[in-house]
Amino acid sequence: MLRSLALAGVCVMLAGFALSSPVPPLSLSERLAAPGGTSPLVPTERIDALLAQLPHQQGSVAGSDGVRLHWIAFDPGNYQLDYRYLGKGKHFPEFSMDASAPAPSAIAPRGTVILLHGWMMDGGSLLPWALELAQNGYRTIALDLRNHGRSGHAPSGYGTREGEDVVAALQTLKAEGQISGPVHLLGVSYGAATAIFAARELGPQLRSVVAMESFDNAGQAIRTMVPHMLSRPPERLSDYVALPLARWQYGGSGLDDAIAATDHKLGIDLDRVDVGQALAQVPACVLLVHGRDDAHIPVAQGRALAAAAPHARYLEVAGEDHLTLPMRLDRLSNVVNHWFAESGDNNHCPAVPAGAV
Repeated sequence: MLRSLALAGVCVMLAGFALSSPVPPLSLSERLAAPGGTSPLVPTERIDALLAQLPHQQGSVAGSDGVRLHWIAFDPGNYQLDYRYLGKGKHFPEFSMDASAPAPSAIAPRGTVILLHGWMMDGGSLLPWALELAQNGYRTIALDLRNHGRSGHAPSGYGTREGEDVVAALQTLKAEGQISGPVHLLGVSYGAATAIFAARELGPQLRSVVAMESFDNAGQAIRTMVPHMLSRPPERLSDYVALPLARWQYGGSGLDDAIAATDHKLGIDLDRVDVGQALAQVPACVLLVHGRDDAHIPVAQGRALAAAAPHARYLEVAGEDHLTLPMRLDRLSNVVNHWFAESGDNNHCPAVPAGAV
């Protein structure tokens, strides 16, 4: 049984400049430019322990500029997934999960779903969704984005460069026989923005997208996310010094200065990373899902995305925030499976059923 705190790595991204760090602290711009590998709350060894029980494939492919991208895939089958959302714990949401190896099957996949994780996470953080969709007949492939997990390091693009990586990875995976049937993307947060940029480039090669809690503009997302995370109450003795210092340092113009420094490091203008503009050019069916209580990427950004692309479908989920929403397979699995199953050729996109969640 895997019992874990998941999808909460974004809440600890600022640990890089905490005064309690045993190494010289990173500046916020350094953390924004290169967030780091896996979530400390979902240790790789825990995921690996469950993976050891399940048949899967894994490997690496080259991204758009040669960066190596790690992937892990599951074939369709009855994994007897036992996933339970346990609610909000003391600090983060909790879930339990168990699964087992399915019986061999010769049934062809109904399609392939590429899963794209959030910031400071990795492909393993989407294991519940990978198995849920595999149980519903899809071949699933979870990618570690650049600078995350077991993938290589290269300049971040806040979805732009990462979207190009997805396009390059898909081309290679197809050539290697790893893709079967229509292709769908499922992304969470940073991975949702990546999915939208990739979908614009893939055009008719892609059947549909599910984008959970994407930001609309990268610079604006940072301006809302950082103050929210710095507003948390102290949890450790060192926090009583580190948090007030960080609030002082990155309050007012300090945050704008950090974003400008990140722009310089990455060679991009974060205030011009416009996900809504990209979404308006995506021909595939896109379902946007946003938690109404999201304070990391406020729901106003989800509504702005929906307004930028009237052809997209938008689902706003009451009572869920940035951390809980992607964990609510109990509320969202039927919606996601329906979306992938009913999205058809020639941009025939299904409606979101009333009372879907």
